[in-house]
Amino acid sequence: MKFLKTLNNSAAIVKDGTKEEVVLGKGIGFGLKKGDEVDEARIERRFITADDQKSFDQVKEISAATLDVTNKVVKMVESLLDLKFNDYQYLALADHIDFALTRVKDNIDLSDNNTRWEVKNLFPREYDIAKKVVKLINQELKIELPQSESILMTYHLVNASSNDSQVQETVEITNLISGIINIIQLDYQLVLDTESFNYSRFITHLRALLVRLIRKQKTDTEKLDPSLLGFMKVKYNHAYQTAQRIAVYLKAKMDWQLNPDDEFYLVLHIWRVTSRQNK
Repeated sequence: MKFLKTLNNSAAIVKDGTKEEVVLGKGIGFGLKKGDEVDEARIERRFITADDQKSFDQVKEISAATLDVTNKVVKMVESLLDLKFNDYQYLALADHIDFALTRVKDNIDLSDNNTRWEVKNLFPREYDIAKKVVKLINQELKIELPQSESILMTYHLVNASSNDSQVQETVEITNLISGIINIIQLDYQLVLDTESFNYSRFITHLRALLVRLIRKQKTDTEKLDPSLLGFMKVKYNHAYQTAQRIAVYLKAKMDWQLNPDDEFYLVLHIWRVTSRQNK
């Protein structure tokens, strides 16, 4: 692999045979001249022209400072959330950071009214890490990103936790989950404990359900005995009635139809999150 050109301390353009690549890694092009061999052990991420010209071009357009700080952010987030950013998620994050820097220069603040404050309660872990990300960016680049950036950054972290989903999909799912939580709280006249294990498990279940519905995916698990839903209707009637209201909400908003298995698990989670908040 031959060195062609450095973009910054953490990015360089190289040639591997006949293929041109942008490679990322700490000190990847330091001290190298055109034609020198590249230490492949230092490569952390690569974008190959022949495989993805769009990504290759996008990397070259992102500023050197943004790529440097994105590498540091990704390392921190991957460690804290125990995940791995794919190329799409990495570039989406880098592009977002680059645009955030532009907004700061132009004194543009996307206030909380223009975002979804609910992410603080729906994804508390990702939100806390997003605040650390913003702090890291501020320290590294000697800037001051607005508070609203923590909320916007949370979407990217939630997106990174869900394989190949896109940020817009995450925003839509977040809005739907917020509506579902509101239905439950109004129905039960209580405020759910967002710190509880049952709440966290419920949000995880809702995300999985809504991702499957939004992508029109079929379940690969064996169907439950239909009589179980009837049992839940009798034993946990309040939760069952709430689940029916949620089913109507999803039908009205998205034209989705929940199947009996979806309703069964929804009832179970509603009962848990409303009855066992302190357990």
